Amino acid sequence: MAASPSGSTHSQCPYCGVGCGLELMPPAVKNQPTRRDAQGLPIWGARGDRSHPSSLGQVCIKGATVCETLAGGRLATPLARRSLDEPFQPISWDEALDRIVDRMRTSLQARGPQALAMYGSGQFHTEDYYVAQKLFKGALGTNNFDANSRLCMSSAVAGYTRSLGSDGPPCCYEDLDHCSVAFLIGTNTAECHPVLFQRLLKRKRRQSDSLTIVVVDPRETATSDAADLHLAIRPGTDLVLLHGVAHLLLRQTAIDFEFIEGETEGFAAYAELVQAWTPDRVSRICGIPESSLGQLAALWGQSASVLSLWSMGVNQSVEGTATVAGLINLHLLTGQIGKVGAGPFSLTGQPNAMGGREAGGLAHLLPGYRTVTNATHRATVEAAWGFAPGAIDARPGLAAWQQVEAMEAGELDLWWVAATNPLVSMPNLERVKAAMRHCPLVVVSDAYANTETAQYAHLLLPAAQWSEKAGVMVNSERRVTLCPAFRQPPAQARPDWEVFAEVGRRLGFVDQFGYASAAEVYAEFCQLTAGRLCDHSGLSHGLLEAEGPQQWPFPAGSAPTTASKRLYTDFRFATPSGRGRFIAEHPLGLAEPPCEAYPLVLTVGRYLGQWHTMTRTGRVARLNAMHPEPLLEIHPEDAYPLGLESGDQAAITSRRATLSARVDVTERIRPGTVFLPMHWGFLQDPPCEANALLHEQACPISKQPELKATAVSVAAVPHGLPMAGGQRLSAKVQGSISTSAASRL
Repeated sequence: MAASPSGSTHSQCPYCGVGCGLELMPPAVKNQPTRRDAQGLPIWGARGDRSHPSSLGQVCIKGATVCETLAGGRLATPLARRSLDEPFQPISWDEALDRIVDRMRTSLQARGPQALAMYGSGQFHTEDYYVAQKLFKGALGTNNFDANSRLCMSSAVAGYTRSLGSDGPPCCYEDLDHCSVAFLIGTNTAECHPVLFQRLLKRKRRQSDSLTIVVVDPRETATSDAADLHLAIRPGTDLVLLHGVAHLLLRQTAIDFEFIEGETEGFAAYAELVQAWTPDRVSRICGIPESSLGQLAALWGQSASVLSLWSMGVNQSVEGTATVAGLINLHLLTGQIGKVGAGPFSLTGQPNAMGGREAGGLAHLLPGYRTVTNATHRATVEAAWGFAPGAIDARPGLAAWQQVEAMEAGELDLWWVAATNPLVSMPNLERVKAAMRHCPLVVVSDAYANTETAQYAHLLLPAAQWSEKAGVMVNSERRVTLCPAFRQPPAQARPDWEVFAEVGRRLGFVDQFGYASAAEVYAEFCQLTAGRLCDHSGLSHGLLEAEGPQQWPFPAGSAPTTASKRLYTDFRFATPSGRGRFIAEHPLGLAEPPCEAYPLVLTVGRYLGQWHTMTRTGRVARLNAMHPEPLLEIHPEDAYPLGLESGDQAAITSRRATLSARVDVTERIRPGTVFLPMHWGFLQDPPCEANALLHEQACPISKQPELKATAVSVAAVPHGLPMAGGQRLSAKVQGSISTSAASRL
């Protein structure tokens, strides 16, 4: 279904993990005016694809305007420089690849494979992900491949694996149409996954008595506006809340004893742990009324089908994996899994973060939901890839922040960044910049020429992006969509998988990387998934083109269908015992709680009209008009003692940096908490590097940094000192600013 008789093309939106279907219309479609970009080039049109089973024709404003981002500001040719102080000069692809291969060979001989690392992206196609794994983990012998999914969904990966035995969301979007309670925690779904939220709202309008929406968020948002119950808990108390719900469910015996006895393990230890989390204690720590906690527990215990949905607000925490387990515990406690309208449903942040997980795209993974620490898994993949036994290292590679630390220590000779912009999205950005200066060769593969990360690179490679290369993406409900190439890449831009394969061939692995097309790459990947939970073995580019998007598991011999599939409908899980596991862990709270010097908690999030680091969306006038600048949301109780009113400029200071932003005084955020969007980098106008304020402490299991909360102080900028939106204050000015504000926590 990639193309239609009208000349339009069907694909998946390249933004969030909802994975909406798009119908792309060529510029010359009859009876449609030809729009042109800033360079005068015709712009393709985009609208929702009514035949796509995940989105049913719906699309948000970002998806509707995506074709406006494809032509302008592109990187057209490889560029190189010896030093970061020199200007870039154009070079040929041969010269660029020679530099990479020479560095790899030199490092392998002098220091070994651990001196090489790649940082990839959930915006890769599965084919890009897969060939990168084969190059680094197979040919080079290092597991130092990680992706920005580490910052996004790795706690969900670890949580599913610990509790259910494998990664893989068990639910589907159809469950939104059947759940009796939608429990949204750590997700501003209305702005971050808008099409799913609209589906929920439409149902609420049609069948208001059949659906109760619960939202857990310290802010009031467009998501909480639709809630029947909003719990504005203190940041960092999510797991406390979940244990409090479990305590009440046990007290009220509102649990599924038969399911617990027959299908789970670890219940006794969990039941003992939650006894300590009494309503009074939970209420005090979370900062909510006991009555609200009781209302939530009653809803969960009395509901026939609870669907929990979460995203970065849960995952981006030092206890992210434990919180995911705490959420799954509630589903196991009440038998709310493997059933229509019920289950724990992680909302993936990026368009192909799911596909990346299946392809092995984190430092501890191998394709097919395998792990590098499992000898059988390594042997299977080595044989499939055509490498000698022992080629794959038995140790997990460097996760995202560990790669930064390795550069900082002078232990990396090459850091290859592809399809992502870590100098906006990483925490503690000044430390990342300093670390990159220690690396002899920083390679950046990107579709766009002028990103923050490119300013710290030695070699820039022009990448063909979505719309210019064929490949598959997998959305949050495990739906696989073929994304065809419907435009020519500009100038010398190449698909990432082709570049990775060429490097492999130049290293001497000609047979292993002799792919002629993305379809061949995908076919090889599919065979490696046979018999695994994420089975793609019955899929191919040809089948997806002919039959449209399909959901895995899709073993060889499966019949194409648009019907939704759920995992664990037989209540047999992917653990060795076949039972779901209760995980009993005490809450830890924030890694960096507020204190006298930094009395407020900064939480960071997203705006509806922007996407991640604005590399694409920052080029669309309509989207920029929605959010012309980043605003600091602050409660009146915190703002007025500091002399701040809406429209004033404020300085926000953490232990790592000071930024400025214009103030929005609002009661829609709880006292003691402030909010900034994360999209703006130092190249944006105005600049506002929110992540520069954040610390890098991470969940010890998932290695996902706590990008959702850090301690800060806020102060009015001294009169007579005009500041841009994100300009850094000098040390002298910082010292002159009062950090007084009352702690609320």
